[in-house]
Amino acid sequence: MCSLRRPGHRLRPAAPTQADLLDFVRRTAADAELIASLPLDPEGRTWVHLDGPGGSEAWLIGWPPGTGTGWHDHAESIGAFLTAVGELKENSFAARLPTDGWKTLELTEGVDRERRLPAGRGRSFGQHHVHEVLNESTERHAVSVHAYYPPLPQIRRYSRSGQVLRLEQVERPEDWQ
Repeated sequence: MCSLRRPGHRLRPAAPTQADLLDFVRRTAADAELIASLPLDPEGRTWVHLDGPGGSEAWLIGWPPGTGTGWHDHAESIGAFLTAVGELKENSFAARLPTDGWKTLELTEGVDRERRLPAGRGRSFGQHHVHEVLNESTERHAVSVHAYYPPLPQIRRYSRSGQVLRLEQVERPEDWQ
């Protein structure tokens, strides 16, 4: 069977899946020359924008000792990240949180999850995944690769006190320029 296309009509590539993004960050983290090219700052995180698969947004990020992201989500984007150098820790929740319409949420006991991600380990995640990522080392930088699809429309930042999670800020791409 043959398929016909109209002249000038281009097929749009399929959107990358979580598995595609995880494969991309794994392959990218294995590029030792790229990883070594990231400038590292002793005070704050550094990052370089990368071209991800299928129109995704990707980043190479350097984490000085003792730094982290704070609690946040990536809104409607799916994503993946992998540690290339050092070790990162991810804290997240085992329950899906409501996506909109709340400012303060009381978390139930037992929803906390912790993952240790040494070099070569990573994970993917779905939309509205709330987490924080930390480099708990007191001596060593960590480097990681991250990819998101669609490119980040916003990041919601949260504070946490005990079992209470509070929406603090919504950032949009223009805030990061």
